[in-house]
Amino acid sequence: MSRQPAVETFFHEPTFTATHVAWCTDTGKAAIVDSVRDFCHRSGRLTDDSAAEVAAFVRSNGLTVERILETHAHADHLSAAPWLKQALGGRIGIGRGIVDVQHAFADVFDSGPDGGPDGAQFDDLFGDGARFGLGNLAVEVLHTPGHTPACVSYSIGDAVFVGDTIFMPDYGSARCDFPGGDARTLYRSVHRLFGLPDETRVFLCHDYKAPGRDAFVWQTTIGEERQRNIHIREGVDEDSFVEMRMNRDRTLDMPLLIIPSIQVNMRAGHMPPAESNGTIYLKVPLNRL
Repeated sequence: MSRQPAVETFFHEPTFTATHVAWCTDTGKAAIVDSVRDFCHRSGRLTDDSAAEVAAFVRSNGLTVERILETHAHADHLSAAPWLKQALGGRIGIGRGIVDVQHAFADVFDSGPDGGPDGAQFDDLFGDGARFGLGNLAVEVLHTPGHTPACVSYSIGDAVFVGDTIFMPDYGSARCDFPGGDARTLYRSVHRLFGLPDETRVFLCHDYKAPGRDAFVWQTTIGEERQRNIHIREGVDEDSFVEMRMNRDRTLDMPLLIIPSIQVNMRAGHMPPAESNGTIYLKVPLNRL
């Protein structure tokens, strides 16, 4: 009986996002982690090609989707969770900290009751240490905030899906300057992950191809991160990391898709209600981000 998940990854280069399908090889029960819906910011056009590719893989391999999991409310791509739920089934889940994110942005986007702030748009809100089954696999939810207050990692057998908590060893760590983010908290979250066995497979939500590297990579190990991560490897103390992270964050531009992404993803990937003319609009708040 297998206790380790099989994993297939789909990389969306326009947003540098890795979507993972993890499943129990005994039962075919599957989870989709951090999905992407294609969005053209120039035209405002939504398409579903990336999500359809994931769905085709699931169907062709006879998998049954039980969970559609978000590691946090992404600021750089729109979630395809509702589209995948309609196509494949499954429950949409995220960490309970999404309520804090909804509170932080409710006034920015004047989101109204459909935007929270109670997390009701999601099927499941996971607290730290929450557990559920995926076929014969056991899934544990680890609250790993710092990048955002809603960040969680999903530990499944010998694998952990960490979202933006950490990147490839040659790229470092995630920014902490979004509302509710905190570099000191991120340091402690990463060190919590470092407590997992060295051989644990680490699946990332993003890769940006660090200088000198020719290919995108989205999988590493806890041991590699502990020993080689350029920002937060063993031997880097908390104060030094916080100083580096805060200085670095001051130089970063906002993500290209942060405005559409946040107002959609805080709704579990659902769009705002249509206006009286039947058209759905996304708001652009001026001088608020």
